[in-house]
Amino acid sequence: MSLDLDFLYNMNEGPLRSGLIVLGVALVAVVVGIVLHRMGIALVRRLARGRPFTTTATTVTFNASRTCVILFMLRLVLAGAPDNTPGLTRISYLTSVAFILALTWFLMRCVKSVSTTVINLNPYDVADNLKARRILTQTRVLSRSAYFIIALLGLAFVLLTLPGARQFGASLLASAGVAGIVAGIAAKPVLGNFFAGLQIAFSQPIRIDDVLIVKGEWGRVEEITGTFVVVRIWDERRMIVPLQWFIENPFENWTHTSSTILGTVFLWLDFAVPTNAIRAEFERVCQTLPLWDKRVCVMHVTDTSERNMQIRLLVSARDSGSAFDLRCQIREHMIGFIASNYPEALPRLRAEVSSRNRPEALDTIIDGAPGEKAG
Repeated sequence: MSLDLDFLYNMNEGPLRSGLIVLGVALVAVVVGIVLHRMGIALVRRLARGRPFTTTATTVTFNASRTCVILFMLRLVLAGAPDNTPGLTRISYLTSVAFILALTWFLMRCVKSVSTTVINLNPYDVADNLKARRILTQTRVLSRSAYFIIALLGLAFVLLTLPGARQFGASLLASAGVAGIVAGIAAKPVLGNFFAGLQIAFSQPIRIDDVLIVKGEWGRVEEITGTFVVVRIWDERRMIVPLQWFIENPFENWTHTSSTILGTVFLWLDFAVPTNAIRAEFERVCQTLPLWDKRVCVMHVTDTSERNMQIRLLVSARDSGSAFDLRCQIREHMIGFIASNYPEALPRLRAEVSSRNRPEALDTIIDGAPGEKAG
């Protein structure tokens, strides 16, 4: 079976014939582009076998890169098309805009592949994850900043293709520069948060999975976006805090340099308590608890009052969650130990009642007082 194409040769020169020829060449170009894209991806994967970044990049950017290749092939076909091709100007403009958008998409996927590779190479679900959390925070904040800049540039280039909007597009393109961003911080909260995100990425007052005390609430940094931070409170609530708040306000970061932390347990006991026995039992029980990291296990008498004294038990743990559980276990054990072995040492209210007879009061006889007999 053969395809009869005689009607194309018998057709007079004109827009219709030019359009059909361009359409046929465009379809062939699309097929060639798809084949070349697959061959290129296969070649890159073969040459860079075993490299995590290349494997991730070719997977994440596959659709975007294929779209760019197809649109590029169409641009080549349209560039060589006859001037009398129907709708050539409009189709060329649409393919130009589509190519800019596809290239913007491709660049965003490249950023995604880089961030994904970096995060996968530095897992933070380990015990000592300070370095991994620092890298994770920088990667996420910088990747979101890169998305913002790439999208801004893509929009500006699309506007530059419109004759009536070239001036607006040029000003938008200029606003992507450092000078434009600095000038717009005071008036644009979005750009202010963008700059705060960059400052957090490099100075790192907070990181992903940091333990913070924010506005009196204990929580962990669950997510850092381009405009706000999500703090997961201990009772599963979520606190949404703007990025700029962490730049402008003081807060507590319990894991800024290390996840290890000290925990305290306070006991109020009677003065008669044998402190040496309490200390020995405290040190013994620390050795039996797996949550203790074997760094600090110290007991001190830190305060006294007219009724009792305060004993502070200081212990160390590998993180704040373990420290809380460790404190609870030590508190429960020590209270039970004291109640069983030294019940007299529990706090009590002292009162002393004298058994001596009080001196009898002298009776004062007052004339006319009730109960007095008249003389």
